[in-house]
Amino acid sequence: MNRSKTCDRIDVTLSPNAVLPHFVNKSTSTSRSQLTKFIGQVVEFAKEDANRLSFALKVGLAMLVVSLLVLVHRPFQAFGTNIIYSILTVGIMFEYTVGATLYRGFNRAIGSLLAGIFAVFVIGITLSCGHLAKPYVIGFSIFLVGAATSFIKQWPSLASYEYGFRVTLFTYCLIVISAYRMDNPVKTAVERLYAIAIGAAVAVGINVLVFPAWAGEQLHDELVDGFYSVAESLEDCVKKYLSGDGLIEQTECCKMIDKFDDDPAYRKFRYILNSSARIDTLAISAKWEPPHGRFKHYYHTWSEYVKVGAVLRHCAYEVMALYGCLRSEIQAPHDLRIAFQKDLLEAAIDAAELLRSLASDISNMKQSLQTSHLKRVHLSIDRLQSSIDLHSIYSVCESDVSKKVEKADADAKLQTQYSYHEAMKKQQRRLYSWPSRVVDELGEDGVESGKLIARMRALESTAALSLATFALLLVEFVARLDHLVDAVDELAATAKFKQVS
Repeated sequence: MNRSKTCDRIDVTLSPNAVLPHFVNKSTSTSRSQLTKFIGQVVEFAKEDANRLSFALKVGLAMLVVSLLVLVHRPFQAFGTNIIYSILTVGIMFEYTVGATLYRGFNRAIGSLLAGIFAVFVIGITLSCGHLAKPYVIGFSIFLVGAATSFIKQWPSLASYEYGFRVTLFTYCLIVISAYRMDNPVKTAVERLYAIAIGAAVAVGINVLVFPAWAGEQLHDELVDGFYSVAESLEDCVKKYLSGDGLIEQTECCKMIDKFDDDPAYRKFRYILNSSARIDTLAISAKWEPPHGRFKHYYHTWSEYVKVGAVLRHCAYEVMALYGCLRSEIQAPHDLRIAFQKDLLEAAIDAAELLRSLASDISNMKQSLQTSHLKRVHLSIDRLQSSIDLHSIYSVCESDVSKKVEKADADAKLQTQYSYHEAMKKQQRRLYSWPSRVVDELGEDGVESGKLIARMRALESTAALSLATFALLLVEFVARLDHLVDAVDELAATAKFKQVS
């Protein structure tokens, strides 16, 4: 009896309307969002500086070129395994800018040359002293070279060549120790020096010929951007102080530190304050670069860029102090800030315009007379100082307090439902004065009206001093602009900027 075999087929295809478990949908969406966010961050990072992508591609190209010396049979047959040193040299020497690569190449060349000469000398000694004494001579020489290079590189005048001494140490150790087990150590040492020279030539050639990134241009552009950043931060700080947008209430003081770094203007001038090491490094690298583009006869000029950057940082310190006043718990009343609004704003705008004019001169490599700009800034500061003297912050403060005293007496006579303390507290909060919490505590403790008034007078006098501090910091900023103008003029004279009448 033949019985047909049948089998049941189960269809597991999900319909479009099928509902997956919640954790499956959640994990899938989270992974996609994280991947999208990561890709967006990478693209944004590459867009910030186009040289980052070109630098990565140049390093890959250089490593490919030296690797072909190993992958192709004929070059490998000529140099053998010693050609690996060319790959190590490219990885060590290749830097972001041309100047940094040449600087490292110089250190690499001198260090390798010294290590090779000393290694050949020591190997010659070991060949003549016998097999038993050979390891002792090599070990003593390694100790001697390690101690000598580590001591000499701490010398202040040789600190910039620290990398060269490090190269001397590890190159010598590699040559001597590897040559100890070889039949012809002198030939091995010479071949490795050739391989190092090939790697250095490839690194320098690709960095100079393929989308070169010049340290001098980066230093020039960074200095110009610093001028614009300080000018923008100064204007932003003064405008926020006068409008009260940047001021915080006392209940938010604990959150002030977290919000401080989120301010874009604050991040800009903080970048200037932290640029000292970066500018020094760019200036050192720029000295090693050959004349290129518009930067000709610039060898002795890069130090002037460092001086201008140092003076600009001193100006940025004052802007940071102004931001400290902006975010301080002690604030002047709003009406008192309005009284000096015109003079403060004019001084800040004129100072910012002077900074932008200096930035434009450096950017276009021209020297123009800044006498008119500087005179206008000084006149603005003189008007601000005269305004402070004429209107007298303390007189304004005492007049304001006397009005509040009269209002308190009138309220007491009329026996209104509000106490003097309540009226003053509302006035405090409306005028952004400092500090309402202290006054609240006085009122709750049942302090007498006379003592409360005296305490309010002291507090408001202290609050008014914050405006005087802000104005004096602005005056100090303008005083430092004089030194900045002198530094820019010296840079223009040294770099032979084109004079514009």
